[in-house]
Amino acid sequence: MYAPPSHTSFAEAKNIDRGPDHIAPDCAGQNFYTIDRGLRDLLQLYLEPADFRRLEPHFDRLGALAGGRLDELAKVADKHPPILNARDRFGRDEDWIEYHSSYREMERIAFGDFQFHAMSHRAGTLGMDRPLPAVAKYALQYLFVQAEFGLMCPISVTDTSIHLIRKFAGTELKDYLLPKMLSDDMATQWKGTQFMTERAGGSDVGAIETTARCEDGVWRLYGDKWFCSHADADVALLLARPEGAPDGTRGLALFALPRRLKDGRRNAYRIVRLKDKLGTRSMASGEILLEGAVAYLVGDAERGLKQMMEQVNLSRLSHGVRAAAMMRRCVNEALVCARTRVAFGKTIIEYPLLRRQLLKIAAPVEQALSMFLFTASAMDRANAGSQEAESSLRILTPLLKFRACRDNIPVATGAMEIRGGNGYIEEWVHARLIRDAHIGVLWEGTSNINALDIVTRAVGKSRAHRTLDVALKRLLDEATLIPAAFRDRLRVALDRTVAFAERAAADPALEESARQVASALYHITSAILMTREATQPGADARRALYARFVLEHRLSAQDPLAPRHGDWEREAAEILFSERQISIAEITGLLER
Repeated sequence: MYAPPSHTSFAEAKNIDRGPDHIAPDCAGQNFYTIDRGLRDLLQLYLEPADFRRLEPHFDRLGALAGGRLDELAKVADKHPPILNARDRFGRDEDWIEYHSSYREMERIAFGDFQFHAMSHRAGTLGMDRPLPAVAKYALQYLFVQAEFGLMCPISVTDTSIHLIRKFAGTELKDYLLPKMLSDDMATQWKGTQFMTERAGGSDVGAIETTARCEDGVWRLYGDKWFCSHADADVALLLARPEGAPDGTRGLALFALPRRLKDGRRNAYRIVRLKDKLGTRSMASGEILLEGAVAYLVGDAERGLKQMMEQVNLSRLSHGVRAAAMMRRCVNEALVCARTRVAFGKTIIEYPLLRRQLLKIAAPVEQALSMFLFTASAMDRANAGSQEAESSLRILTPLLKFRACRDNIPVATGAMEIRGGNGYIEEWVHARLIRDAHIGVLWEGTSNINALDIVTRAVGKSRAHRTLDVALKRLLDEATLIPAAFRDRLRVALDRTVAFAERAAADPALEESARQVASALYHITSAILMTREATQPGADARRALYARFVLEHRLSAQDPLAPRHGDWEREAAEILFSERQISIAEITGLLER
């Protein structure tokens, strides 16, 4: 029998740190709702009190799932990607995609239990007597994606496909598709998707080559779709050019393409292959060859792209939420590591340089949280008939998509670095978070496309920035608990940003400034939102400190050869990384310096 050395008692020997004890834990097993102070505070601000009380048990339940069973399933599904079977055992071209059981269980949670696909469209989900507010839906997406990103694509695109069919399809097509798509019965439920990209037309949608022919009163599609996520969905929405229609975007019509015909036979299109992707490995993306597939015209044949853009914009908002979610998971992982990892005799969060690194990844997370909840709130008000909210939504959506998705990439990398070498190992979540982060700057428009949409259309044509400017100044006026000098600095930054946006929109020579404009609009909007949120009854006031970090480091001039810190930053970091509620009185002095 082993006997410990004589100078150490057996009890002491048992408590000596072993190798595994030196490895910092991760977030596994935590409830991602209860540990998120910002989300809990802001949901009470952006939801009606009765809705918050009714839905909070579901936020809590999904938070526990995201930190527990969903996280376990997501890890397994990422290691077992879908497999395309081209033919059955008789040699028939019955191509089908085989998914791992972990993915199927996640589907049951998403489509069966929480019914993400239907919660915006009918009563009955999560015990609600009406469709859920957008704020609640996107908050639930935010919790889900902290565990699993890939499946959120089928969830979101089913939701948005239902929206387009409800809004633009004729009565007969609605009666055919909607009961199946809104069903809560997993055995009969139809999931949706969107097939848009072609080799000739990615961002340049007008170059799409897929054609539609009306043969004996039936529309049939011919062409090749190049990047089709959720490739085996039951119904796909896609753009095609009817024979004789003009070139460019004006000639594109919107169609609904069922996977199977009404008699149960396969439709005339094939999944040619699946994409071997950097990320979103759990979800099947493939190439689709259309060989005279039966499809149904949706809405006005001459307004196909305008109709499809509603789905694109809804997807852009969801992408911003997904980026916010993944960033939150990254920061939670970084914080649990920083608070438990010991190096050179101290936990690493005690080191000033590490705190600065944490601040650089924490601030974008809080910005994105405020931006997506404010944007979702604007959607709720727009759906209730507010023209002002609809105008604000026109610019908020691409702003969120543009900046949150870009921030997600450095945040994921920064969190991995805080974990150290273990973060580079696939057993930990960081590698998957980094891989998945990159798709946000590609799906539903690259950063350039979204920046140009903001400057040339939202600002230049819709003048939506003016509506947003009025709304933000009103919020500043209401934030009377914040020192006037700090609010004045925010007003000046807002005025300069709006003027810059208008110059860029008016002068084609300034197109190259579009990303700079988009970033500035995002930063000033989020800073003002966080400032106002800090003043709400019961809210944690640390959000105003994040607003100052944004103002100083994203909206103010910096000397590259001067130290980038001051006493106020060190004191602010001490407050921000404490685990207690912060009052306005504690931070007022830090906002005035």
